[in-house]
Formats: sequence, structure tokens, C-alpha cells
Amino acid sequence: MSCLHNPICINILIILPICHPDHRKYPGPLLYLSLLHRYNTENSRKISLLRQGDIMADKRITDSLTEQIHILRYEDINGSGRLFGGTLVSWIDEVAVAVAIRHCGTQVTTASIDNLQFKEAAYLGDLLVIVGRITYVGRTSMEVRVDSYIEKSDGTRHPINRAFLTLVSIGTDDTPIPVESKLILSNSAEETEWENAKKRVELRKQRRREGF
Repeated sequence: MSCLHNPICINILIILPICHPDHRKYPGPLLYLSLLHRYNTENSRKISLLRQGDIMADKRITDSLTEQIHILRYEDINGSGRLFGGTLVSWIDEVAVAVAIRHCGTQVTTASIDNLQFKEAAYLGDLLVIVGRITYVGRTSMEVRVDSYIEKSDGTRHPINRAFLTLVSIGTDDTPIPVESKLILSNSAEETEWENAKKRVELRKQRRREGF
């Protein structure tokens, strides 16, 4: 990597003319600032990736797998004595965002939540486990599957909700940017999930075309 491709070196170049004892031998700092501005303008995407860790490597599903645990308290319960659905949706979104950020390495925004299925209720004192995993990666978007369980005292988990969320990778100006990391599928189950996700992506596109 050349010095101009290293943000740390660029910072040193700017400081050097000011702090060096014989600064007259070096071009003025304005020249370096001008060079840095031009480089940022022409290579803003590369600079962004460098600050996130140079090259964005392809990743496995396990690399971004996220699990969140809650013990349900009074403030989580609705007037009927069950877990408030809106609270669960908020937690589901948090987990999905964490999964997406871990995969793409950029900020993300939630574009849609669909197939949100409430299977069973949860109650005060229950141990709630929310697990998120990435299922599909497009050009700028990712699909994340989030499963919610109640974990019993014997360690068994009973599903109470499943949701699929679409999240979009965004840059500093809040516009979509490409997801650099491809998804490595490690087994037939992950390949099947990928194919199912592709069908869901097409269904979402169809619904948008039809105005749903």
C-alpha cells in the first residue's frame, strides 16, 4: 500500500511541514491539504473502505450471527399480561441491524419488515432469546432472518416469532452503497435458505410493482 493509500500516512504528511525543525525544505501544508481533498473527492469510496479495515473480505453466516437475550420485565408487558408486540419488533430490528453491520461493515437502514409471524405469547419473567442470521446479500441490500424463542429452564427453546427484514448499506450521505462482502454458503441448509430468500426478494419487487 502506498503512502497516499494509507489515511495514517496522509495525516503524517499534513503535520510534517509544520512540526519538522527545518520545515522550509518541505512544501507547504496547503499543498498536502489540496492533494488530500482531491484524493478524497476522486476516491471517497476507497477511503471509506480503508477506514473500515482496508479490504472487505467475504464472510460466512456465522461471522455475523447475533444473539440477544432479555428477561421480560413489567415494562415489557402489555395490558393483557403478555409481551408487548411493539417491544419485540423493536428488539428484532436491533438484532437485524447488528447482523447487517457485522456483515457489510457500514451503516445500514431498515428498508422493510415482512413475514412477521407471532406464533406464541411470552409472559413476565420469561427468558427471551432473539437470534439473527443473514440469509441473502444483494448489490446494496441484505436479508436478515430473525427468530425469537422462549428458553425454558431445561435449556430447550420454543419459537414465538419469525421475521425477515431487508436492510440497505448506506454511506455518509445516507444513500445506498454496494455491499462489498459476499456471502459464503457453507452447507446445503444455507444454500436452501439463500434460494428461498431469492424468491422472497422477487416477491417484494412484485409487490412494489403492484403498489402493495
